[in-house]
Amino acid sequence: MSASVRRKAERIVQRLVDAGHDALFAGGCVRDMLRGEEPHDYDVATDARPEEVEALFDRTVSVGRQFGVVIVVLGDDQFEVTTFRAEGGYSDGRHPDEVRYADAREDALRRDFTINGLFYNPLADEVIDYVGGEADLQARVIRAIGDPAQRFAEDALRLLRAVRFAARFGYRIEPGTMAALEAYAAAIAQVSGERVRDELGRILTGPNRGDALELLRATGLLAAILPEVAAMEGCGQPDEFHPEGDVLTHTRLCLDALSDPSVPLAFATLLHDVGKPPTRTEADRVRFNQHDRVGAQLARAICRRLRFSTAATEHVVDLVAQHMRFMVVRQMRESRLKRLLRSPHIEDHLELHRVDCLASHGDLGNHEFCRQQLAALGEADIRPPRLLTGDDLIDLGYTPGPLFSQILERVEDAQLEGDVQTRDAALALVRREFPRLRDTRTG
Repeated sequence: MSASVRRKAERIVQRLVDAGHDALFAGGCVRDMLRGEEPHDYDVATDARPEEVEALFDRTVSVGRQFGVVIVVLGDDQFEVTTFRAEGGYSDGRHPDEVRYADAREDALRRDFTINGLFYNPLADEVIDYVGGEADLQARVIRAIGDPAQRFAEDALRLLRAVRFAARFGYRIEPGTMAALEAYAAAIAQVSGERVRDELGRILTGPNRGDALELLRATGLLAAILPEVAAMEGCGQPDEFHPEGDVLTHTRLCLDALSDPSVPLAFATLLHDVGKPPTRTEADRVRFNQHDRVGAQLARAICRRLRFSTAATEHVVDLVAQHMRFMVVRQMRESRLKRLLRSPHIEDHLELHRVDCLASHGDLGNHEFCRQQLAALGEADIRPPRLLTGDDLIDLGYTPGPLFSQILERVEDAQLEGDVQTRDAALALVRREFPRLRDTRTG
């Protein structure tokens, strides 16, 4: 975020102060500044009421007046300006039953963790700390403000937020907060699938995601949210293919090996072997027959439970369902390989395959082969122009029906193999290989 954005945030504070109000930077931006990081955004907390904030700025958006929240728009940038408040009672486990305007100290005490409860006065260059957040930043500690059990009871999503901040910063969760987290882990089931999905997405696309998975496991949150993934623990694998250990260990290593993943890729990596525990058999050796197919079914159910969009669900499911195909790419027919390489999410497929190999046997030969093929092949090689259509088949005397797709796919296979390059050659192939599909009444 550019320095100009910070200057805009400082202008908001100055305008509020000039109007006789207290105004401070609040929360995550202060934490990040003290850590030497550039904040993703700047939030302002003030004693000004929402209507007073709206009166001071030309462009505002009211997004939560009941919670004292107003968005101030300066140029192309938006800033959340929130009235200092205190809260009481959380009967639904998320929203406060009572909100009243308060001062900065009370506002700090309602927040989740000490490192997020800091204020900063940009006009005086002064940190204001009512909760010991500076000391915890220096000690690299995640600590709930006040009674951790009460903080988690107010909003169980804070259980996952504790894990996210610990993983993101490489901090430890202090013992009292950890004890409450473990005791209240089952309460995460009260949180909507959408909120859990979004928080998990931040965890799985952030730094130290393997450590985060271990922390989710150790606290019981993994079993409460994703029992299918928790079942990977202790699910042994053949040493010759997976010297790293059980399926959960493999998955953790895969997550750590990802390079800047999207949310669907991160979830697919988490779930790519979710079919192994229910398909594990042991006879001549340990096997996981059709674990990719079973895993795709489980992944679809999990995505629905977490309220993924249809497009994101199909993205995740496709990655899980196809991840074993890359083991045999060098034995594939040319047409089958080209179809694989033109998959809509081929880059994600290749990245999942790469980390799958790195986290097990370490052989990237098939990955490199696919990269070489992609570099060598042009768009027309993997997506050749269509030589025939359904209308052409009707003209040839074939009766419309589901077998049309089989005929057209065979023609495209021949194109991809380099056996057919012209319309006449395609027509000859159809007449030669599908003689019995024609309607005899038309000759």
